[in-house]
This record gives sequence, C-alpha cells and structure tokens, in this order.
Amino acid sequence: MSKLTAYLDGVGALGPGFDNWPMLAAQLRGDEPWQSAATVLPAPQALPPAERRRVGKPVRLALALGFEAAEGMDTANLATVFTASGGDGDNMHALCTTLAEPERMVSPTRFTNSVHNGPAGYWGIAAAASAPCNVLSAFDSSFSMGLLEALGQLQDEQRKVLLIAYDTPYPGPLASLRPLPDSCGVALLLSPQRSERSLARVELTASEAPRGSTGLAELDALAASAPALRALPLLAALANGKSGRYGLEAQQGFPLAARIEPCA
Repeated sequence: MSKLTAYLDGVGALGPGFDNWPMLAAQLRGDEPWQSAATVLPAPQALPPAERRRVGKPVRLALALGFEAAEGMDTANLATVFTASGGDGDNMHALCTTLAEPERMVSPTRFTNSVHNGPAGYWGIAAAASAPCNVLSAFDSSFSMGLLEALGQLQDEQRKVLLIAYDTPYPGPLASLRPLPDSCGVALLLSPQRSERSLARVELTASEAPRGSTGLAELDALAASAPALRALPLLAALANGKSGRYGLEAQQGFPLAARIEPCA
C-alpha cells in the first residue's frame, strides 16, 4: 500500500457528552464545553417494532451513527464496513451467567445477538441495504483497520463506502479486564470523487506520524479510552478547518498515518 485516498462526505458521532456530529464539532472547536454525561442511545426507529425490542447497545449505536453520516443518501446501495474492538458486552455477560447455571437455557434472541456481525445484519434490515458489507475487529487497532478496509474497498470498486466504528462497554467482571468509558463511536461516509457535499479529503499511508491531539485534554483522554474514538484528532482538524496528519494505532511493524484536508 502506497497511498489510499477518498473524500469525506458525511460524519456521524455519538458518545458520552455528545449526541451527534454538530454537537461534537462545536466542542472540538471550543464553541461549547465538553461535559461528561452518559451516552443516550436512540431507539432504532427504522427497524420493525419486533426487532427494535430485541436489539442491544451495539445495534442501536451503529444504526444511529450510520444514519447520521449517510443522511440523504440511498442506503440500499451503500457499501459498509463495521468495526468494533469487542461485541455486545451486556449480552455476553448474560450468556456467561446463564451458562454458569445448572439448566444453561440460552434464549434464541441472546444467541442471535451474540455474533459480532449482528449490527451489520440489523443495518441490512433498517437501511434495506443489499450492497457489500464487511465486519471486522482488531482490538485497539479496530478504527485504523476499519479505515484501511473501507479505503481499500473504495479504491478497488470506486464506490461510496460507509465506515461505522463503535464500542460498547462490558458489565461485571469483564469490565475490569476491558474498561471502556461508555457506548461511543463515529461513522465516516467516504467517496471516491469530490462532490458538493464533500467535507474533506482523506489520505492513508503506510508511514509513521505523531499520534495527534484534539487540543482538549478531556477529549484526548476520551479518544485514548476507546478504540472507536481514535478518529477524534482527525475530526478536530475537520471541525477547525485545518489540515492534519496523524499516526493511527495499528499492528506492530505496520505503521499507518492519516491526513485530512478540509475542502474549501
């Protein structure tokens, strides 16, 4: 890989202290203070009522992010990449608890929601999506590997790709082994061509670069605490109308650097 490029046509954001991308952008610019608050996950209205009642935090989070970034787009023909460092922690906790009991009766709904590609499946229902979809996980490198996958697919197929990066916390004993701040994530709508809705040009290279900062200690700490929020330095540059080049967390021996240049 020498260089992969795309145009950023839309952003979705949701996490502790921000409900959407405009709210986060205002905080990254310093127009509004960031204040720690529990993440509020909206009900996935695009799902049928029966499915809406069954889904957990990862599905609600991923759908909210995806629909914000892809607002106004034909989601049925939009390729997607879903990336998360873990799975549905609440569901896994419930499954482990059930399997520790004498009867070990696992409900079909819990089993269905235990698979890592569950949010992608529900996206297919909610967005009536039939385009290619990839799902991956790379622990702390999940955002950077998701971006690499999305840009590679975009370059190969010359079509728009929606990247949805998300993390949800684990309860109980699992939380002590994998602490995460709260449900959080970002979505990036990437396009091979510049258009009237393009916000910035994104470039990914296999090279070293400084990690970067949002310029705000609280949001830097938040970015460090959840792999899905490693995009915050890039989004801070976008929010402030500045160019920036930042190193991304990746596998040892495989450096990655992302550059963002806002469209004038």
